Amino acid sequence: MAVTRLKRKDRRNHAVANNKVSAIRILKQRPIIKLVDVEEIKASFAK
Repeated sequence: MAVTRLKRKDRRNHAVANNKVSAIRILKQRPIIKLVDVEEIKASFAK
């Protein structure tokens, strides 16, 4: 008995999964900002 694959749907499912994985990778690459010293940043602009 032969099985017919829906190739277009298969490609779309793979693309959705790959996009989710790449979005997670991009978010993981961003540095986490902790304890920002606002006064120091303002002083650096004054220079």
